[in-house]
Amino acid sequence: MKYFVKLIAVFFFFIIASCGSLNTFNAVVLADKDATRETKILYHRINEIAKEGIAFGHQDATAYGIGWKHEDEPGKVRSDIKEVTGKFPAVHGFDLGHIELGKPHNLDTVSFELMRNHIREMHRKGAVITFSWHLDNPVTNGSSWDATSAVSEILSGGAQREKYKLWIRRISEFFLSLKDDNGQFIPVIFRPYHEMNGGWFWWGEGNVSNSDYVQLWKETLELLQGNNVHNLLYAYSPNTVSDKEEYEKYYPGDAYVDILGIDIYNHGGDEVFLKNLKSNLEILKGKAELADKPYALTETGNNNFGEGENWWTQVLYPGIKDSGISWVLLWRNDSPSHYFSTYKGEISEEDFKEFESFEEILFLDAVEDIFN
Repeated sequence: MKYFVKLIAVFFFFIIASCGSLNTFNAVVLADKDATRETKILYHRINEIAKEGIAFGHQDATAYGIGWKHEDEPGKVRSDIKEVTGKFPAVHGFDLGHIELGKPHNLDTVSFELMRNHIREMHRKGAVITFSWHLDNPVTNGSSWDATSAVSEILSGGAQREKYKLWIRRISEFFLSLKDDNGQFIPVIFRPYHEMNGGWFWWGEGNVSNSDYVQLWKETLELLQGNNVHNLLYAYSPNTVSDKEEYEKYYPGDAYVDILGIDIYNHGGDEVFLKNLKSNLEILKGKAELADKPYALTETGNNNFGEGENWWTQVLYPGIKDSGISWVLLWRNDSPSHYFSTYKGEISEEDFKEFESFEEILFLDAVEDIFN
């Protein structure tokens, strides 16, 4: 029945398109007023996905997994998730850290050329693509986790402004290199300066003023758009918050944000995590309804590696069920001592298969036809 409803939706979409109206998409007002038609369609898809369920996402899903890297078998596109379920994730996350330095690989050793190729392939299959950016500290040249204050130095008039403009040019070139088989720019989600309410990044709490953060957000968008980058949806995502006031503390305003997100990890045990998940997604939902924007659990995972045999069905799913989020993105599978999704032989593998079977949880095969 669900598949039949999907076919009907797709049919009506093409009827609208064939009439030449496309007013649904053209009327959308995004943070980038010159966003491409494809970007507006992606925004519409994200809204439609939430009506069908919750898209499952994974960071670096096809770049590497537990015991393998893509470069070892370059002719094969693998995924830990696919090897467990037979399905690719619906949402694919990548990180752009170190592209600002002109390096060929990101901070997690993933080649930007590999990203580009996999993004083209997954976009062709109907996946949603999202980016984070763990950029280095522009003042000290340390990592994102070097909490030395730096934001004021890269704002207009700051001592490191020219360096930042160079960094934005480099990231712009990458976004502009993302093209589909027809030469159209591939629309993606960009989630810069995330978890700003925590103190671990140089753009975070205690290291930046509210006003400087907001100005950084706005100027970053202006620089990207000034470089003719118009294939981005912009997502704002704090870390776990205590109330709606904390969520909005660094918020740059509805006119500068397309998607609302939040990052919530299982640091304090299942009971605390589930409580935080439910309360934070309620805060997120309330903000999204007022702003009339889609929303998502933009990062999550169980930090208790090798534990939680039934974590997917008894902890994560009860926390996100009926929440209205468009997607949930699990962080990367780096090693047996640092992973956030499942893999072959992992303790929660069987439970994940049950989680995957829930009608509300959508993998690539379930979202590929949603207005794609």
